[in-house]
Amino acid sequence: MSWIHRRGITDFEQMTDLALGFRAMLLEEADCASPPAIGRALDADGTEKWLFQVDPHNVVETVIIPDEGRRTLCLSSQAGCVLNCAFCATGAQGFSRNLTSAEIVGQLWRVWHDPDGSQPKRPIHNVVFMGMGEPLANYRALSPVLRLLLDGLAYGFSKWRVTVSTAGLVPLIDRLAAEHDVALAVSLHAADDTLRDRLVPINRAHPLAELLAACHRYVSRHPGREILIEYVMLDGVNDQLADAHALARLLRAIPAKVNLIPFNPFPEAAFTSSPESRILAFQKVLIDRGLRTHIRKPRGQSIQAACGQLAGSIANRLTDRSRFASPRARA
Repeated sequence: MSWIHRRGITDFEQMTDLALGFRAMLLEEADCASPPAIGRALDADGTEKWLFQVDPHNVVETVIIPDEGRRTLCLSSQAGCVLNCAFCATGAQGFSRNLTSAEIVGQLWRVWHDPDGSQPKRPIHNVVFMGMGEPLANYRALSPVLRLLLDGLAYGFSKWRVTVSTAGLVPLIDRLAAEHDVALAVSLHAADDTLRDRLVPINRAHPLAELLAACHRYVSRHPGREILIEYVMLDGVNDQLADAHALARLLRAIPAKVNLIPFNPFPEAAFTSSPESRILAFQKVLIDRGLRTHIRKPRGQSIQAACGQLAGSIANRLTDRSRFASPRARA
């Protein structure tokens, strides 16, 4: 495992500390191919987007976000997304399929080792599953990747540097808590069920009371953890002071920190971002109510790499999400 993930070697013949017979078996039965990188784009702020061709019809996107000398890698878990959140470009493009474990970790492998040699090797410090797709809707593929990320023979990330984001698949939040110790981010975006039903349709299956109870169970199982609450700021939709007070009340029972995200536009989007003054006022309410609250700086907007902008390039993508109505079926 260290040959492939730590050293970047995919030729079994070069793995000289493995028995010859074992190497011969690997040559016959195993494949280390990762998705080919077919394009890159670089924003003036240093954000970098990679395009990976995972099959003839699907391209997924991976984003590297630099910040004060560290690099965070944002991985995709699906080609498209099953959840169709109202403000997200990925969901607007429909859904094609889940990525395999190899296709997910292959994004990291390609960026980490850059096998075409076009860039010097630069370490990745944090990994977040906030790219295309709902990670927990692809739990079977996600779980082995999480084990690889934390394994010292592979990438050896600290459990504090790996984050899984979800829109609220409650049964799979509980499964993640039972099987892995990583950071959990929740795409909340509204503090009442009526609005959240409209913005995040999975809320109709798992409303806020159920979701917040799952968050409480998660932090109870992993002492010292906080839930990262992601809240996109939509002008005139969820950005009033009353919304801020409602959010503070909702979160009072769990250890949480809040990330306010100015809406990042994409073609045909039905929303605009809240003005800066309103975002600052919203933040002040939360801070005054005792919540650590950060305003996320927009990154990668010129290359459509910011939060909510990833869409990939997919032909014949399925838009019928009815067969994904029960996340339990894929657990």
